[in-house]
Amino acid sequence: MAARPARLRLWLLLHLLPQVYCEYGMVHVLSEKGSSKGKDYCILFNSQWAHLPHDLGKASLLQLQDQTASVLCSPSDVPDGGFNNQIPMVMRGNCTFYEKVRLAQINGARGLLIVSRERLVPPGGNRSQYEEIDIPVALLSYTDMLDIGKSFGSSVKGAMYAPNEPVLDYNMVIIFVMAVGTVAIGGYWAGSRDVKKRYMKHKRDDGAEKHDDETVDVTPIMICVFVVMCCSMLVLLYFFYDHLVYVIIGIFCLAASIGLYSCLSPFVRRFPLGKCRIPDNNLPYFHKRPQVRMLLLAVFCISVSVVWGIFRNEDQWAWVLQDALGIAFCLYMLKTIRLPTFKGCTLLLLVLFVYDVFFVFITPFLTKTGESIMVEVAAGPSDSATHEKLPMVLKVPRLNSSPLALCDRPFSLLGFGDILVPGLLVAYCHRFDIQVQSSRVYFVACTIAYGIGLLVTFVALALMQMGQPALLYLVPCTLLTSFAVALWRRELAMFWTGSGFAVNTSLI
Repeated sequence: MAARPARLRLWLLLHLLPQVYCEYGMVHVLSEKGSSKGKDYCILFNSQWAHLPHDLGKASLLQLQDQTASVLCSPSDVPDGGFNNQIPMVMRGNCTFYEKVRLAQINGARGLLIVSRERLVPPGGNRSQYEEIDIPVALLSYTDMLDIGKSFGSSVKGAMYAPNEPVLDYNMVIIFVMAVGTVAIGGYWAGSRDVKKRYMKHKRDDGAEKHDDETVDVTPIMICVFVVMCCSMLVLLYFFYDHLVYVIIGIFCLAASIGLYSCLSPFVRRFPLGKCRIPDNNLPYFHKRPQVRMLLLAVFCISVSVVWGIFRNEDQWAWVLQDALGIAFCLYMLKTIRLPTFKGCTLLLLVLFVYDVFFVFITPFLTKTGESIMVEVAAGPSDSATHEKLPMVLKVPRLNSSPLALCDRPFSLLGFGDILVPGLLVAYCHRFDIQVQSSRVYFVACTIAYGIGLLVTFVALALMQMGQPALLYLVPCTLLTSFAVALWRRELAMFWTGSGFAVNTSLI
């Protein structure tokens, strides 16, 4: 009963307070001398003041007047001659947005840019104020204002516009190819390696150096513990993001270097050079006398991770290294972690299906800001002091020019879990194909189902224009397809328990 007054107050706030529309736009800036190329900067505007054109060609190119020495709250802040056909830039604070834009409009301005040192918020007002004002007003960040002065000098022109967001960015094609390719290669490699290992179990490895890493069979208890740990870590990151993000970055660097080493080592072992071993010694690890070529590979993999760790915030190229390390990490995990039965696959996928849906769709009703915990943590909190991003994602920069790409989300993301979780099922399907000599029908069907599920995820993203829990679409597609193939082939009982191992070396 105590929650009823609080709900009533919330309803009153939502319905009685004026709604403030928040939209991203751009201001295209270029030098009046025409000696340099123009550049777009992010602005946040409220279309209730005045609409911005969607096409840059239809936007008025006007002189930007730097008035950031004032806040434009009184007539004394207006320079002699006013703002005739100009867009003044003034500092935020000391008075309302309405007072600033009203003074600007009275004195001949054709627009107003309010420079903010703080987080950008949409400039609000009430209905009568909106009707009185007919020039656009937007907020510009203080760092962008400094960059305008540094890049173009004091004599600049600007055009404010708000292009439409594309339904889907072309970078989704790159993410699709990387994700499906990783699942297919990882599943095939894991299945073949597992069967080959069993077939050659009686043979000893060459020397003291093992070429194959050990696998870990996942049990139901391990699945439950893993999900509890995922939930705990996600909640801790939501509340203590700035403290824990560096721990996650450090773990990623270590795990990614191990994954890269594991992926490259089979190719390096084919090289005829560097087979000699280091001399006898008592040092940790080195006492096993690893080959020189493997030692050099380890140094290379660690160096790649260190380079990414140092330059991880370089948006121009660091994402390429992150994706390469991420794919190597996923392949290593698919090769190392093994689900021995379809029953285990079903349990893992269904539990993580619920986990994904809960933290994307349900948590907005539980947080004060109404934000999804999953989306907030994956994209990085907007109020984070570190401005760091979690590296456990594949990321590709947006290829289409749009306000959202410029202002808020310059990258499209796909979490490692959306690759690893279905990938473990794909690996199991390949192992089972070899067991029953089925010409990889399970593996191919499950891989295709994963690709279809990912396409459905992209369509849902375009339709809903909000972050999607990919497992919501991937889990039903992959699980139901695998189940249907087993049912059609009348092998469901064997497929469910994973029994009946029989090696067919021609399929390895």
